[in-house]
Amino acid sequence: MSVVDRYGTDVLSGDWKKPKNGRAVEAPAELGAVVEEVTADWCGEIVAVDRDLHTLTLEDRRGKRRTFPLGPGFLLEGKPVILTAPVRRAAPAKPTRTASGSVAVHDAKARVARASRIFVEGRHDAELVEKVWGDDLRIEGVVVEYLGGVDDLSEHLVSFKPGPQRRVGVLVDHLVRGSKESRIADAIVRGPNGPHVRIVGHPYIDIWQAVKPERIGLKAWPTIPRNIEWKKGVCQHLGWPHRDQADIARAWKHILSKVSSYADLEPELLGRVEELIDFVTTD
Repeated sequence: MSVVDRYGTDVLSGDWKKPKNGRAVEAPAELGAVVEEVTADWCGEIVAVDRDLHTLTLEDRRGKRRTFPLGPGFLLEGKPVILTAPVRRAAPAKPTRTASGSVAVHDAKARVARASRIFVEGRHDAELVEKVWGDDLRIEGVVVEYLGGVDDLSEHLVSFKPGPQRRVGVLVDHLVRGSKESRIADAIVRGPNGPHVRIVGHPYIDIWQAVKPERIGLKAWPTIPRNIEWKKGVCQHLGWPHRDQADIARAWKHILSKVSSYADLEPELLGRVEELIDFVTTD
């Protein structure tokens, strides 16, 4: 037979002093968190924390702000907390290599531009070279300029006047035997500027192909019929907009976003760009 305790349990047993909302625990005063300061009955978002003054600033829903000392007296999600300054996050380690694979030189000032230059055929070529070799070029003081096309190269050289201290390296698209590009290059190399000009190229129809196709989800770049403009044909094949030049520019920005280092490019381009940098930086 059970005995009923008509007076109940001992009210002094257990933690009878514990507040109904629980005891306050430490919590970092993170920007954006919404807390309530209980003594002032002020609720707002944490918009600033001053470590030196050991204070935080709250902004209420009307945009008014008040500053309070860090510590106890706050509610976070209805629970009492002791707000502390958030832990400082360590800055991410600086990379030891540049995008081109060279040893990174941090906090180095860009060198004054050399008289020598590297010419590339188009804006997309220049943007790709900048993204992968930009750090190296600034350290070496090399400026990259883009041509309207290799057809304009002779005219640019006449204006530039290459010489022993004004070397020109040229990166040409689709530089293969028997092509128009190769005939132009051969004529320039045999001319008076030949000793001060280095023309190299890659075998691709366009610089887009120098990006490894896997980077944009392809096994290989598509073969486009010669009667279709290559870039538009690629966009059409991939189901991308291709109606005007703005569509082509957006397609290139997407492709370029997939390039973070030399590992995303084909070796046929890598070696040629390194060769040009060496040529124009050799004193």
